[in-house]
Amino acid sequence: MSAFLKGPLPRHLVEEIGHELRCVEEALAQEVRSQVPLVSEVGLHTLRAGGKRMRPAFVALAARGTGLPFDPARARRIGAAVELIHMATLIHDDVVDHAGLRRGVQTANALFGNTASILAGDVLLAKAMRMFAEDGDPKIIHAMSVAVAELAEGEVAELSARNVFDLSLPEYLEIVRLKTASFIRGCCTAGALIADAPQETVDALARYGEAVGIAFQIVDDLLDYRGDKAKTGKPVATDFREGCATLPLILLRDRLSDGERDVARRKFGNGVSDDEVRMLCNWMESRGCFEETARTAEEYVARAVAALEGLPESEGADLLRTLARMVLERES
Repeated sequence: MSAFLKGPLPRHLVEEIGHELRCVEEALAQEVRSQVPLVSEVGLHTLRAGGKRMRPAFVALAARGTGLPFDPARARRIGAAVELIHMATLIHDDVVDHAGLRRGVQTANALFGNTASILAGDVLLAKAMRMFAEDGDPKIIHAMSVAVAELAEGEVAELSARNVFDLSLPEYLEIVRLKTASFIRGCCTAGALIADAPQETVDALARYGEAVGIAFQIVDDLLDYRGDKAKTGKPVATDFREGCATLPLILLRDRLSDGERDVARRKFGNGVSDDEVRMLCNWMESRGCFEETARTAEEYVARAVAALEGLPESEGADLLRTLARMVLERES
């Protein structure tokens, strides 16, 4: 793995990424407001609940990574648009999952009801589409339309795989590619297009985005089992409780005895107790599933960094490498 991915994160680069995220936050606070008070309430509640704002960061930093001149204000507007889409999907996901908490805060559907949340999420999505249209670049509109369509298909594919204990690794990775990586790929593509980069640079940043997006979701799935509930804001093993087979469980299946596998299969998505969750997590820890899951995420980050090799050496490229590191090292 690249030496850049070892050792402490460069402090000045982390601070620069933080600055970009604060700029997007300011733009978002304006965009979620609406002439309809209920839309504003749902949008502002979801915004104030927090979030990593990684997707808009990928837009801005991909533009910088090209080494070409671009309009930072435009990159932040596009970044705000992609985050509105992400917020809309979170609101809708919480309705589908009957979730009462996200990041330790009550969900919009818990406070405002399912109907209001779905409709307000639709408004956020429509606002994002309007922002892309106002920007007017057909290539960005196409890239983000493809990404949103694949994201939605990924959500349906994940639903279709619910309660499938024997989900295969290729099936899992395809769901991850669609529901998470495709959108991050779209964000990086949009950033490259904002800088009017040549096609080979656009393609390189798209490959970076897809690989780092897969790593992002794998880390998310790992945190579901071994993350700190106080930091993740949700119960341990939510995926197992809801019948979603992710990489830690896929790796564990072949490391269980027949009796253990029968227990796991019977409890999968079917009222597992906290004691049984602790037993399951102990199996994953002791049999190397957590370690292998983390290693798989690192491999995808290494692929992402390798995709940047053709880009000019610049602080922008270093920022993209640092952002990939932050994906690996996050705790929520």
